[in-house]
Amino acid sequence: MTAPVRIPFPVVDEVSRHCLQEEEPETVHIEVHLPGPVDQMRLRKAFTEALHRHPRILMREARGPWYRRRYQWELTPEPDVEVVTFAPPGPRALQDARTRALTEAPPLSVSPPIRLEVVDSVLFLTINHTALDGPACLRVLATAAELYGGRDNAPAAPPVRPAEPRQDPPDTPTTWSPPARVAPGTPDPSPGNGMLVTELPLPHRPKGSPYTVNDQLMVTTALTIAHWNREHGARPRPLRITMPVDDRPRDTTMPIGNGTRLVEVPFAPAELDHPDMSALLRRTAERTRALKALPRPQLGHGAALLTAPWAPVAARAALTRTLRRAAAPWTSTTLLSNIGRIPYPLDFGEETGRAHAVWFSAPARMPRGLTVTTASTAGRLHLALRWSRALLSHGDGAHLRDLFEHYLHTTEVTP
Repeated sequence: MTAPVRIPFPVVDEVSRHCLQEEEPETVHIEVHLPGPVDQMRLRKAFTEALHRHPRILMREARGPWYRRRYQWELTPEPDVEVVTFAPPGPRALQDARTRALTEAPPLSVSPPIRLEVVDSVLFLTINHTALDGPACLRVLATAAELYGGRDNAPAAPPVRPAEPRQDPPDTPTTWSPPARVAPGTPDPSPGNGMLVTELPLPHRPKGSPYTVNDQLMVTTALTIAHWNREHGARPRPLRITMPVDDRPRDTTMPIGNGTRLVEVPFAPAELDHPDMSALLRRTAERTRALKALPRPQLGHGAALLTAPWAPVAARAALTRTLRRAAAPWTSTTLLSNIGRIPYPLDFGEETGRAHAVWFSAPARMPRGLTVTTASTAGRLHLALRWSRALLSHGDGAHLRDLFEHYLHTTEVTP
């Protein structure tokens, strides 16, 4: 019998593994709404086959002695558990499934570290973010859709953008001081994350604009938090918004795992106080383009040093947690993860149909305490706000949603 294939944890996985907290599980939630009913047997068969088509997802954390110098993933030939489950319908079934996606992370000790829960015609994918990210699991789901319905679910070609002329370095605010925090609202006494999802119109953008919808969403997020902080009496400080950048192909060759790199987009307080919207959008576009073009390790250069095997993982884990606590004041204000237009049809065939809404949400652990995740399907924007209950309540989340909707509309400027 051959020994199972083992893969050392990449940098992102190891840092996440060092810093796990039971109170705020590191889950990514994907919620896919379909127009028609789902056949249980066919979906189980299709999703299991999709896992085998992307075998890197069939993994669990390998056991090892306390003095081991690396965590390792162990690839498995089959799932250890039944990944697809069907929840009984009921008035709170949808909300209960969302709650489970935030509070119950699939264990790393069981292959694969994801689960797919079906509530009526809604698919809930819950991912342990230590192992995988949302775009990778969406790729697996697209394969399952094709196997289930027999329809082509190849990704659409990315939008063609004209080549950018060479530009001077963008006007970027200094980052030599700790950024603003999201001001506390009415914290909830229970631990964990809360979440609110909503559907909005895609913002209008004049043809030939020098900025993208992603830039409009970035400006909207910055203005929303600046407004919230003013309302709560916080002293104006520079904002820094973390933005994941994903350069992976979307076809079946897409590497499965945590494949995004993180960049930080800065905003000075004066930029967000009664801004000239056209100028703010243009400057934001210059910054995001420059940041995307810079080659940079996924979590920066320091993380690579922390995860080098110079000591047992237990010792490096303790050091990583200590450094993360010390660096908390310098953590970015929030995270905006814009998936963009869903690249796959997610077409499950004639009876079940094509997805008409897809929501994602990213973990919202303190000190950020708030994440904004967006995606677009069928010409609509699907927004998920997720927050730490140590910072905000559901009422706070609803107010932030209203502010986001207002400021998104203000980005619809004419040339």
